[in-house]
Amino acid sequence: MTMGTERALRIGITCYPSVGGSGILASALGEELARRGHEAHFISYERPFRLPHGAPGIFYHPVAISSYGLFKYPDYTLPLSVKMAEVSRDCGLDVLHVHYAVPHATAAILAQSMLPPETRPRVVTTLHGTDTTLLGRDAGYGPAIAFALERSDAVTTVSAFLEQETRQLMDIRRPIEVIHNFFEPHEPRRSREEVRRELGIGDEALLLHSSNLRPFKRIDLLLECAARIRPRNSFKLLILAGADFSPFVGDVGRLELEDRIIVRENVSEMEDYLQAADIGLFTSDMESFCLSILEAMSFGCPSVAARVGGIPEVVVSGSSGLLVPPGNADNFARGVEKLIADPALRASLGAEARKRARELFSADAIVTKYEQLYRRVCALPRG
Repeated sequence: MTMGTERALRIGITCYPSVGGSGILASALGEELARRGHEAHFISYERPFRLPHGAPGIFYHPVAISSYGLFKYPDYTLPLSVKMAEVSRDCGLDVLHVHYAVPHATAAILAQSMLPPETRPRVVTTLHGTDTTLLGRDAGYGPAIAFALERSDAVTTVSAFLEQETRQLMDIRRPIEVIHNFFEPHEPRRSREEVRRELGIGDEALLLHSSNLRPFKRIDLLLECAARIRPRNSFKLLILAGADFSPFVGDVGRLELEDRIIVRENVSEMEDYLQAADIGLFTSDMESFCLSILEAMSFGCPSVAARVGGIPEVVVSGSSGLLVPPGNADNFARGVEKLIADPALRASLGAEARKRARELFSADAIVTKYEQLYRRVCALPRG
């Protein structure tokens, strides 16, 4: 606990519980807040993917979604807002911290209005990317997102890039605070050697890609890059897939990569595999931050990644990894080949990556900023 004489806070957290950077960050934030003596109350339709069971100070409140014949599509926003109001009332929440504007921020604003003014929790909205960069352009969502952001007590983004994009796309005038993602690794359960034996890795370099396989992650480009790396037997690529990989099996066969690609789906013990990797490989067309790169950095694994979005805020090219122009498989393949051929460079980049992760993107560096933000909004006069 690091609060000193300040009272513990009760924080409601809502995120998408499936595999993805926003849900992983929200789960880790709740875990770290509980370690510091606060209460973290998760409110969502499923228990978040990486949220620990039975940990002191962590509570899960499921949202029941009904399917009435009256509605063509099941509604989540209204049941979520009712549950937020209920948990806020019953547990005395100080803050509702919602990750993603749609539908979480809109539901939080509605939940606030259901409660008496003196018991309303503050609403902190954290934007992670597509909730503004994609849905903000949609006339069916944009006005609702803008309204929720203007009504939130505080808004944060995970990168300066996303802060600028949000302002430009949605004409947001209010203050937006940049609080980067963080990663605090758990101790691996198996040794590096044991994991590499399981994967059948000998003298090859183990490349690592982890993502939810969404279209902008460009798995097609990732596989095309792997097919162009020479020598062919110098590597294997481990894909930690947060979704069904079967749509890409045909591409693996077409590119004759069956002996080079290893896939593991919905892995919870990420640290086992992170420590076993030599080089990260991320071919996304767009990233607001890319938590997967930071996860690799924490284990001294430098990445070859696209110079897009918020990635340059995470990786300093030539110092803690290599950034290349996006969209071209040869760019990525040449970067990977450079690191495979030069173990000393790989080690140097990896050491700097680990240092950067610990100094700038650790729980100590980032969670404190959230605690300070919560206390600032709780101290605001009630309107």
